[in-house]
Parts: sequence; structure tokens; C-alpha cells
Amino acid sequence: MRSRRPRWLPTVVAIAGIALTAAAGNWQLDRAHEKEGLQQAYERGAADTPVALSAAPVDAEPLLFRRVEATGEFVPQAAVLLDNKVLAGVAGYHVVMPLKVAGSQKYVLVNRGWVAAGADRNRLPDVKTPGGSVTVAGIAMRPGRFLELSGEQPTGPVWQNLTIERYRRRMQLDIQPVLIEQNNDLGDGLVRSWPRPDFGIARHYGYAVQWFSLCALIAFLYVFFHVRRSRSEKDPQDPAAPRHD
Repeated sequence: MRSRRPRWLPTVVAIAGIALTAAAGNWQLDRAHEKEGLQQAYERGAADTPVALSAAPVDAEPLLFRRVEATGEFVPQAAVLLDNKVLAGVAGYHVVMPLKVAGSQKYVLVNRGWVAAGADRNRLPDVKTPGGSVTVAGIAMRPGRFLELSGEQPTGPVWQNLTIERYRRRMQLDIQPVLIEQNNDLGDGLVRSWPRPDFGIARHYGYAVQWFSLCALIAFLYVFFHVRRSRSEKDPQDPAAPRHD
């Protein structure tokens, strides 16, 4: 005799599937709304009056995506070249350099722009750095860490990825928790062509649609087979009735 499965099992499985897929869909919607908030903050920050960064410690969150300015002197010996930055099909680097805030021992990192890599990757490009006091204007960003194939820490000026924490540990400098994505031209020949950030809003909405569609499919299939089973039990002669050995 083949044992019958419990009559309640399909209902439990259906409820669990509906709950899980609905929760996943709602989570994706929440993420989309969160990213929409970030996009709105970016658009507001790009239109606001620039915030002057001084030696006073700042909180990163309120400054993200806002226009900022800082006055001081660049420190070329503490520069980092972020590798694998392609512009118009040409490989190059982003030049990240600390700016010593005027009249203090506080620093702020500046992504000064893009420079092309030479044919010989062992020879680093010459980067022109203005001397003396300069004012840097741009957007406050927080560099993030990406997937790395090696856990080794960089030992030279060429880095694959950059975080504020990693840079602070390596250089032992008292730096602000944001990076300035420089927009103003200081006559250094670097290219500053910053793409608009992709916050991935459409992707989260797409995932939400998939999860809710799967949720609806589970509900439909449960109702369909439940109704079919109920009818077959009322009419045992129905040729579509399920057979139990």
C-alpha cells in the first residue's frame, strides 16, 4: 500500500511559499524606496550651496552626494592610483590624493580625475599637481570596497579598490570620512568626467515583480488544485479525479 500524504501538507507548503515570496517582494520594494531616497539626496545635493570642509570632524552620512569645498595643499607623496578605470575605451587610473586642510593637521581625500595609463604598465603616468594653497570643489562621496580576488594589501601607489578605513590605516593620516569627487579645473590636465551614479532602482523593482509574480502563481496553483480535488471528491466518476493506490 502506498501511504497517502497528509491532506494538510499542500496547504502548509503553499502558505510558506506565499509568505516567503511576498516577504522577498516587499524587501525588494523597500530597497527600491531606499535607493530612491539616495537618488533624491544626490539631486538635492548637486543643487545645494557647497559645504565648506574644515578641520572640524564631520559625519559622512549628511554630506553624501552634497557639493563641498575644501582649501589646503595637496600631498603628492601620499597619492593613490586606482587601477582599471576605463574612459572612452582607454585604460587608465583615477588619481586620489589627500588635501591637507589649511591651518590644520586634518586631511580630506580628493579624487582628482582620470589619467591614461601608458603602454608600459610598469611606468606610472606623470601627474601634474598644483603647488601651494588650492580650493577643491566637488561632490562628497564614500568610496566602497568591491570583490577582490586576493586578500593581500597594496604595497605600492597602485590600488585596485579604496576605502577610507584602508587608506587611513595605510597612510596614518587623520582624514575626513568622505572623498571629494573633484569638479573644478586646476589646470592639471586630468579628465573629470563623472558618470551619474546608478542606484539600481529599476533592478529592485524588477526583482519585486518577479517575486510577486511567483507569489501569485503559487496562490493560483493552490486554488486550482484545491478546487479540482474538491470537485473530484464530490464526483468520483470524474475521469480527471486523482487516483490513490
